[in-house]
Amino acid sequence: MTLCTPDRTTTRPRVQRPHSPPEGPRRFRVAGVDVSASIAVFLIALPLSLGIALATGAPLQAGLVAAAVGGLVAGRFGGSPLQVSGPAAGLTVVTAELIRLYGWRTTCAITVLAGLAQLGLSALRVARSALAVSPAIVHGMLGGIGVTIALAQLHIVLGGTPQSSAVDNALGLPAQLAHVQPAAFAISALTVAALLCWPRLPGRAGRLLRKAPAALVAVAGATAVAVLAGLAVPRVDLPSWSSHALPGLPEGPVLGIAAGVLTITLVTSVQSLLSAVAVDKLVAARPDHGLGIPRTALDRELAGQGMANVVSGALGGLPVAGVAVRSVANVSAGAVSRASTMLHGLWIVLAALLLVPVLDLIPLPALAALVMVVGIQMVSITHIRTVTRHREAVVYAVTLTGVVLIGILEGVALGICVAVAVALHRLTRTRITHEERDGRHLLHVRGQLTFLAVPRLSRALHQLPQGSDVVVELDGSFMDHAAYETLSDWTAGHLAHGGKVETTGPSGARIAEPSPGAAPHSCCRPWTPWHNHQCGEPPAEPAGADGTGVDRPAPGLKLASGIGKFQRNTAPLVRDELARLAREGQRPSQLFLTCADSRLVTSMITSSGPGDLFTVRNVGNLVPLPGEESGDDSVAAAIEYAVEVLRVESITVCGHSGCGAMQALMNAGPDDPPSPLRRWLRHGRPSLERMASRRHAWARIAGRLPADAVEQLCLTNVVQQLEHLRAYEPVARRLADGSLTLHGMYFHVGEAQAYLLDGADEPHGHDAYDDVFTRVMPTALSAAEPEPGSGPVTDGPGSAPEPEPTSERPSRRETAHAS
Repeated sequence: MTLCTPDRTTTRPRVQRPHSPPEGPRRFRVAGVDVSASIAVFLIALPLSLGIALATGAPLQAGLVAAAVGGLVAGRFGGSPLQVSGPAAGLTVVTAELIRLYGWRTTCAITVLAGLAQLGLSALRVARSALAVSPAIVHGMLGGIGVTIALAQLHIVLGGTPQSSAVDNALGLPAQLAHVQPAAFAISALTVAALLCWPRLPGRAGRLLRKAPAALVAVAGATAVAVLAGLAVPRVDLPSWSSHALPGLPEGPVLGIAAGVLTITLVTSVQSLLSAVAVDKLVAARPDHGLGIPRTALDRELAGQGMANVVSGALGGLPVAGVAVRSVANVSAGAVSRASTMLHGLWIVLAALLLVPVLDLIPLPALAALVMVVGIQMVSITHIRTVTRHREAVVYAVTLTGVVLIGILEGVALGICVAVAVALHRLTRTRITHEERDGRHLLHVRGQLTFLAVPRLSRALHQLPQGSDVVVELDGSFMDHAAYETLSDWTAGHLAHGGKVETTGPSGARIAEPSPGAAPHSCCRPWTPWHNHQCGEPPAEPAGADGTGVDRPAPGLKLASGIGKFQRNTAPLVRDELARLAREGQRPSQLFLTCADSRLVTSMITSSGPGDLFTVRNVGNLVPLPGEESGDDSVAAAIEYAVEVLRVESITVCGHSGCGAMQALMNAGPDDPPSPLRRWLRHGRPSLERMASRRHAWARIAGRLPADAVEQLCLTNVVQQLEHLRAYEPVARRLADGSLTLHGMYFHVGEAQAYLLDGADEPHGHDAYDDVFTRVMPTALSAAEPEPGSGPVTDGPGSAPEPEPTSERPSRRETAHAS
């Protein structure tokens, strides 16, 4: 069978959505929780927007413009419904430097160009690539920005004026401390005390008071004290909107303008996308598990941020990005749709128009203290512990130092260079040790085996005595072709001289290798006992209608023969391991939920053995929603037992090609007589509805469209059953604390090829508008070349190229076909 590229002229099989009401005109409705959440976010965003505008040296109205545009534009067109966008503290240093170099009007033009660049990146679908940046670099960048912000705002807190760079601000602190303005310092100290103490108020009364945002309470309290005490401190001065500065044509060196656009694009994009992924995790951890709230579409979110920056810059606002503080407040307040984000933008507009006299009373030292605390909090102790635990502290430290001393773009570039150097160091760092135990020689190889380690590996191997009993223990995850050939050639030579060689992994488990000279397709494989082949014996001919041929053994005799072969060949090899499992009990690492199809041999396709998998099989690999099994709670019981009792670390939902359950689901009619199979397949109707819905793109397999509607439903069913899993309370709780991951898997029976769902390992981690199943490639230990024609059709040389992936959902008249 030859796979063809998608035919844009063929007609996609129409899928009926059973029991769905006719679609009428959509009405915009606002839930009550969205209104209350929008007010809570507005109360946090208002003082922060003014404080960030003050810290950048921009007109104070620019902060309000960016907050309003972030809520209305990014909230409406972005891909994360609950993320709140606006002026971000992470952009303060960049914007301040651009204003200092080129002026405010040119900075607005740079913001517009950065928004256009984001729209271009969204069209190229590179949003997910931003997540490939090392977290140590991102946290280091944010930490460096936080240090720079804190140093600058500390001068305003003390009653002075900040300098143009973090180094100058640090060097000028002693002189500033010698000339502290008492009134400004008192207001700032009061603001900081309120910010730190308000979230820690004890008792029932404190629990009620803590519902008011700490930022609002701190700024309002400082304003009240300054007004009542008559303190002479500088205050907010919002000029008339009629004199508001709009962008002009960029003026300055082309390279400088381009660097500014690149910096704004990089910082806003990475911060927004990382914040969106974090928001998805927060939504999944809520008591309602985020049911009904779509996951973030990263490319759409990038496009929404680009639109917001274009509009904000055109209206004379600050650059816009997704803001974690406001987004967390939005999720915690119970928001259920993007209406809360948009309403918060509306409240900002009304405040900017109607509350100007009140805003003009706010002391500037109070806003500076607020932004200073935010900057200090950006240097997160949790992030430092995380990067230290993963041995990336040097990357974090270099990035942070570079951002503080030489600039954001330069600091990030320096961090990337250090991260690459660390990765290369780990790749080339290989330790080879040799010891002798009870007459056996143990060669322990720690680290990755690349061509750089081949000289040391070859020298260590050839120092072993000929004819000896050798165990080679590989404690690494990668072996390139040069190292594989070196090890294989030495093994063949050592065996030829009468020696023994056993290759094991880090846990001591034996790595099966084909013996030298063995036929490439010998049936004597590690999975042979499960495949029911007879090694070295020709398969029996079935008896024909005319009586010719050998009689086929009866099913009972065939079963008994297989059991006998197990007792004779396999049992001696696994008896010790099974005895250990019998003593210690089962401790599987994952729950594997797959179809009852006889062609799926889970132990074979996962290379697993006794005690590894807790397997649940049913027709169609379905996960009924909680409470919908109608008296048969077998799947729910298995999930609860695996998650709560066995404490598995992951759950995998595995679909497969040619699934009869999915075919029956598509062919089912409303008038079909009820049967146990029909009643069971009703749990697959959400998958059918998801495939027919315009809100979800078709799932893709290795960058191509599925071959037909049945394969599309098989893929969509895997994605939908992962959604059902998240509805189980034990699963949602374990996902929230990070102790459980979910995986989607698709096995193509005809190609013997496994595919994994991109991003499904994190709760709501993959794009709701781009469910892509990626081919699982062989590792370096499987270096044997396949015979011509033995691999998948699309892999060999000369095969037709696969179509480029795209985010657009195929129309109902588009399909792929197989011929």
